[in-house]
Amino acid sequence: MPDRTEPHKGPLRPDRSTGPDRSTGPDRSTGPDSSLGPDHSESIRRRFASAFEQLDLAAGLQPRGVVQRVGDGVAHVAGLEDVGYEELLRFDSGALGLAYDLLEDGTGVVLLSDSHRVHEGDGVRGMRRPPELPVGPALLGRIVDPLGNPLDDGPPLPRQPALPLFRPAPEIVDRKSVDETLWTGIMAIDAAIPIGRGQRELIIGDRNVGKTALAIDIIASQQRGDVACVYVVIGQAMSRVLTLRRTLEQAGCLDNTAIVAADASTSPGLQHLAPYAGASLAESFREAGQHALVVYDDLTKHADAYRELALLLGRPPGREAFPGDIFYIHAELLERASARRAERGDGSVTALPLIETTDGDISSYIPTNLISITDGQIYLDSGRFDRNQRPAIDIGRSVSRIGGVAQSPRMRKAAKNLKIQLSRFESLESLSRVGLEMDVGMQATMRNGQLLRELLRQDRLSPRDHFEQIAALAAVEQGWLRDIPLRQARGALDQLCDAVRMEHPELVALLSRGELPDDEDAESWHATLQSLATRLRRRATTAETTSRPSATDGGESKA
Repeated sequence: MPDRTEPHKGPLRPDRSTGPDRSTGPDRSTGPDSSLGPDHSESIRRRFASAFEQLDLAAGLQPRGVVQRVGDGVAHVAGLEDVGYEELLRFDSGALGLAYDLLEDGTGVVLLSDSHRVHEGDGVRGMRRPPELPVGPALLGRIVDPLGNPLDDGPPLPRQPALPLFRPAPEIVDRKSVDETLWTGIMAIDAAIPIGRGQRELIIGDRNVGKTALAIDIIASQQRGDVACVYVVIGQAMSRVLTLRRTLEQAGCLDNTAIVAADASTSPGLQHLAPYAGASLAESFREAGQHALVVYDDLTKHADAYRELALLLGRPPGREAFPGDIFYIHAELLERASARRAERGDGSVTALPLIETTDGDISSYIPTNLISITDGQIYLDSGRFDRNQRPAIDIGRSVSRIGGVAQSPRMRKAAKNLKIQLSRFESLESLSRVGLEMDVGMQATMRNGQLLRELLRQDRLSPRDHFEQIAALAAVEQGWLRDIPLRQARGALDQLCDAVRMEHPELVALLSRGELPDDEDAESWHATLQSLATRLRRRATTAETTSRPSATDGGESKA
């Protein structure tokens, strides 16, 4: 047996128990701080801290679903047991979806982006948040999709602040009565169908009768005011979106307007979200104490997109194959437009939904729903449009349930008989076509009606201010333009207004604010208008007499 106490003859292992051999070099066992310095150590610490902040530990703990079926803009996902209704989902491919049907055997998902990249077997996780839109003044002048992604050539938008797309409507106690005028610059609207700030006014008519043009004209009237505008485009060609942007830019109101677009090439899910995105953006201005106007162009296509989604998700169809909650969908959206009380921060959101009819039929399902939801409707008539009466507003079939409450006292006084006069005129006009003999009173009514109809015509992007509209109504009522040929009536009215602006600028400012002048001022500007109108009538009569050939001239020409 060898003696284990004998010294080992082989090579010696270094004795690590007594620490390093300080004679062989620097001590590296105490870490990098002793040799690399404190600055390098601090840099490494910051890198680790930054990486830890960016690490999403919860993502690995979230349940992961699997796509079982996919097609036509919807998918069926299994395995997402704790997903919330209308929660945003992200697929492994990066595509986004929205949980819209919570079923026992899975989840019905509406695809929002990159639907062509979603396939069976792909993974999907919940994002624990609803869809959001970045809001604020940075979006004015820009075109974005309903999720806030820029569609124009501008720089990227900040993602904060943001608001969810689906928000509850303001409570009753937070609202106030609609009593402020939203000036549209369209005389037929401001005088006969006034719109108030916080109102929901439907624009309804057949295809290609000027609904979009009317909405753009109303937006153009806000460029010098305090109203921020949001235009929502749903299911239309991208070329129309670009045309809209160019028109707003030419009118000088693009910097005051944000465009939220879900064109026809996008998924039906994204088209369904578009009006909610526009409503949230408009609400952000209201919460800042400002006034906003949102246009939904149009809710017919929105209803079609929602019907398509409901049928693809297997929901039972109802009337005209629309799902049973289509009325609630539109009521929930339009109820978000309102005016807030001053103690709640003031501000308002005015909604102008557009709806398309077929052959003037307003009794179909979606039009009747929206007529019952909104506070009135502006009906555009294709017959008037074909006769070049533009904007083609049928005042007799249009209504504003707010009424004169939203008008200034002076406008309310000037336009009190407008609808009655037009109604009588149109009745007499239809009778005159069958050979009805008219007395002097009927002829005067016909003349005033023809003059009113001529003055109600307006060119595109030519809003009229408060004073011009009041002057036009006063000119018809007082008979100042009765001897002016109809084709010269608008030009004569412009001359009358220019004369009053030069001689009574303080009165024009008073009327532009909607205030009533005192009796002396009213008599003064009436006298100015009457004097100039008399000169214009004489000039028109002289010109007509001069241009009419005499009998002698006619005989000489025959000879």
